[in-house]
Amino acid sequence: MKSGFVNIFGKPNAGKSTLLNALIGEKLAIVSHKVQTTRHRIKAILSGEDHQIIFSDTPGIIEPRYKLHEKMMQAVKGSLEDADIALLITDARENPEESHVIFSALKLKVPALVVLNKSDAVSDEDIDKAVDFFKQQPYCKEVVVISALKKKGIEKLLATIIELLPEGAPFYEGDDISDLPTKFFVSELIREKIFLLYGEEIPYHATVLVQEFKEKTTLIKIVADIIVQRDTQKGIILGEGGKMIKQLGTLARKDIEAFLDSKVFLELFVKVRPKWRDNEMQLKEYGY
Repeated sequence: MKSGFVNIFGKPNAGKSTLLNALIGEKLAIVSHKVQTTRHRIKAILSGEDHQIIFSDTPGIIEPRYKLHEKMMQAVKGSLEDADIALLITDARENPEESHVIFSALKLKVPALVVLNKSDAVSDEDIDKAVDFFKQQPYCKEVVVISALKKKGIEKLLATIIELLPEGAPFYEGDDISDLPTKFFVSELIREKIFLLYGEEIPYHATVLVQEFKEKTTLIKIVADIIVQRDTQKGIILGEGGKMIKQLGTLARKDIEAFLDSKVFLELFVKVRPKWRDNEMQLKEYGY
């Protein structure tokens, strides 16, 4: 039996969350085209007959500007400390040097696979150049070329990971695919829709807190607060006559129903908490 922690690192928007979802075959990590969508370390458990892999999606590596950013980078640090294998993901369309600076700074002590993502968007010549570049780096055990979105190269990546896994008993029993509570995934699915529906500023100033999660006979009742920093942001979230929050609720409810495989009654409220991103107590309350 082989088992171990396989943690994913890279720049914001390299495709870490899409890769995690492709590896697990379930949507566990929320995805958007905006950077810094992932704020938490999300563990996903993949169990096979002779192996158990605990994958971790981590926030994109950034220079912290708020306490929230500091918490995000602490999640990255924690992932560095318990990794058995590192997946270093990079966007094939970008200059390899940019990711190389980040990968070198991680000072990894475990085997690392460089995962060249979004390979379907560049020429074979560019892929060959990037592969050659990373193969020469001391941190790189092997380069695997994939497209996480199109699930190309995922099987090869999994086979390579299993080969490198240390021998050992499983860390988790049963068929759970994460160690995080259901409420966490519900709040993330609502937050994903904020990234989808609102402009550049709002998603970064907002978070979601599930206040009530009650399983009734025919449905699950969920009450959640959307936390923003200013009254003007509350107005934008609500929209004229509540139009935007209705749209947000409808989109989120559909995804939550698919995730929970149950009918859902979803009620959303918007609360203003000035400077919550720099408030230690509020960050703790919101799960950071």
